[in-house]
Amino acid sequence: MSHSDVILDRLMSLHPKVIDLSLGRMHRLLSALGNPERRIPPVIHVAGTNGKGSTQAMIRAGLQAGGARVHAYTSPHLAHFHERIRLAGDLIAEADLAATLEECEAANDGQPITFFEITTAAAFLAFSRTPADYTLLEVGLGGRLDATNVIDNPHLTVITPVSIDHTQYLGDTLPLIAGEKAGIIKRGVPVIVGPQQDEALRVIEAKASGLTAPVFAHGQHWMIARDRDGMVYQDDHGLWDLPLPNLIGAHQIQNAGTALAALRHLGATEAQARAAVTQAEWPARMQRMKRGPLVDLAGPQAELWLDGGHNPAGGEALAATLAAMPPRPTHLVCGMLNTKDIAGYLRPLATHARSLTAIDIPGEPNTLPAAATAEVAGSVGMTATTARNAAAAIARIIDRDPQARVLICGSLYLAGRVLRENG
Repeated sequence: MSHSDVILDRLMSLHPKVIDLSLGRMHRLLSALGNPERRIPPVIHVAGTNGKGSTQAMIRAGLQAGGARVHAYTSPHLAHFHERIRLAGDLIAEADLAATLEECEAANDGQPITFFEITTAAAFLAFSRTPADYTLLEVGLGGRLDATNVIDNPHLTVITPVSIDHTQYLGDTLPLIAGEKAGIIKRGVPVIVGPQQDEALRVIEAKASGLTAPVFAHGQHWMIARDRDGMVYQDDHGLWDLPLPNLIGAHQIQNAGTALAALRHLGATEAQARAAVTQAEWPARMQRMKRGPLVDLAGPQAELWLDGGHNPAGGEALAATLAAMPPRPTHLVCGMLNTKDIAGYLRPLATHARSLTAIDIPGEPNTLPAAATAEVAGSVGMTATTARNAAAAIARIIDRDPQARVLICGSLYLAGRVLRENG
């Protein structure tokens, strides 16, 4: 284990007995650290249920193409914790991460705090000490009471599509959840709003109106549409004729629109817009795996894909992506957390897959047992079995169908584990 891994394990033990979403612990720790969140470069704060990471990755690619230095904070990580913190474009170095975590641990002085809170404070501390032009900040959960929502005067806020997820924390109706996401809107600060269902949009617009925050909403102030082999973005400033996103899937066109609306607001050029949609990097979002032991196991005639989506909207996006791909027999290898709407995720995929092989997520205490995943898959009409791990599942699928398209899916935690195991 690296030095930072040892510290991260130790920080897990500071959890309050019940995780309540509140900002009190965060304010206490940041105060002890000298309020680094007040000394970071201008913040672009991104909330939403789906597409936060992809949208943020495209904004980052566009800003960097214009020569800007960009800090970025995202979660969860896939293979290594360092992925969560980028300083002026580069992943935080191991020595810097360890030193920053230890400083936060000392300032916290053994008080109750969540893992996400103390690591978010560490990101703010690192951001405050490295010069940059912008800070891209992705909400962890919700918005209103999320640990990132201690920024009083962001430069811009962004809300990607809102759907029902994390009901135990955020409420069980779309307006309630939209209200939590809209908690990042600040007085007078422009908010870019991605495609929303009407009842979510009404809540977001009402919150913005109360804070006199200018709204730039999809369908009203900007549009994005596929156009033959490319896409067209249009707003009051004019039209950008662009290639399709390098991130695969129809939903990425909507995410690109949200990112482009943000970039337009930041004064980006058409060249930056092009870079945003062609140079973004965001692993485990319908990622084709090209090399490594699992690819070798699948053999030269097969395709191996990886996707970390996990809620019903993620299942629908994945189904739409599969429907648009060249036809090929598709088999799922699926591992999920026990906190998710499993049937809602799997139902849209049922018509696109010949089989599902369920596995446990290795090393994850909250994994749904493979047998339970298989049972739900069967209930939505899929041919389902279990295997002890991804390698065993792939081997069995390829044995039956050497030209299969194998898609490993169901959880970002599973995707991260697979990326680590595949080297």
